[in-house]
Amino acid sequence: GYVDEVGDFDDHTDMGITKFVPFASQEVADQALAGGEIAEYFVIPEDFIATGSLQRYTLENEPSTPPFITDMIWRFLSVNLLDENAPPETIALVLTPLNIEVTWVTEEGEVALEAANPANIIIPGIFALLLSLSLMFGVTSLINGLGEEKESRLIEVLLSSVSIPQLLVSKVLALGLAGLLQVVLWLVSAPLLLNWASSSLGDLLQGIEIPANFILLGVVYFVLGYLLFAVLSIGVGAISSNATEGNTLAMIYTMTGFIPLWFLGFLIPFPNSPIWVVLTLFPTTAPIQTMIRLGISEVPLWEIIASITILVLSIVIGLYLVIKMFRTYMLMYGKRPGLREIYRQIKAS
Repeated sequence: GYVDEVGDFDDHTDMGITKFVPFASQEVADQALAGGEIAEYFVIPEDFIATGSLQRYTLENEPSTPPFITDMIWRFLSVNLLDENAPPETIALVLTPLNIEVTWVTEEGEVALEAANPANIIIPGIFALLLSLSLMFGVTSLINGLGEEKESRLIEVLLSSVSIPQLLVSKVLALGLAGLLQVVLWLVSAPLLLNWASSSLGDLLQGIEIPANFILLGVVYFVLGYLLFAVLSIGVGAISSNATEGNTLAMIYTMTGFIPLWFLGFLIPFPNSPIWVVLTLFPTTAPIQTMIRLGISEVPLWEIIASITILVLSIVIGLYLVIKMFRTYMLMYGKRPGLREIYRQIKAS
């Protein structure tokens, strides 16, 4: 039902599956609502034409108006606002949802030959998700291993046979090799999975185009991401008294890798926003962020070069600092040093 205080909404009340019942006043509409004659009603105020606002009354405890009810009311208002002599084509056009086609324009102002396909985010998105999960499991495995070696004093036996740099570099490279094997396995199995998925998701997967540099960059970022997280995990393992404490500390940097996935809904409409550029350059978010952006838009070459350079420098500098921390704290038990103490020891060494 409805109460029309404007006086212009009484020509078209039958909207097919929904019939709008007019009431002379809000008091009469309240009685009809209480008596079960109508499910709800709304009031069209005198200033509706100027404000576009109305008030809806219902017995349901709803935080907001359901979309289908909003749509029906909008159709009712639109039809009645149109001139009575408006042709059916005009009425149909007003009631039809707006269809917007997007044209991709390059930075030079020219229309691109091929527009971006929304489905292209599927492959980079899956790759980014797998990468983030692999990094998380790899970190957990490395820290658990270090914790067990430290608790069982096996680390002392190992250090009697090899130097600290040799031990740490071998652990980092081992995790990096494991990451490389994973990405090779995914690349080999990807065509088979796509062929299988195309049989049931043909319309969705049709037209997917993987960027030419995606595979190469995927391997590079995957390996560099593994190496960086391995270095960080060894540092955490060195200062942690046990594996549980180490895994808790590792969550601090592990979760940053998921930031691009958490804000994917904001990333897709504005892939070149400054905040996403920052995440492309930040070491712990760079691998996943760059993979996602490659599926949405073109990533400038300078960003890719800068991102990879920062990752490599972070790994080298991080490994250098971790070796110093390892010498000081790996054989210490029962107490985790604070940040000030770690900084003082690194500076002193």
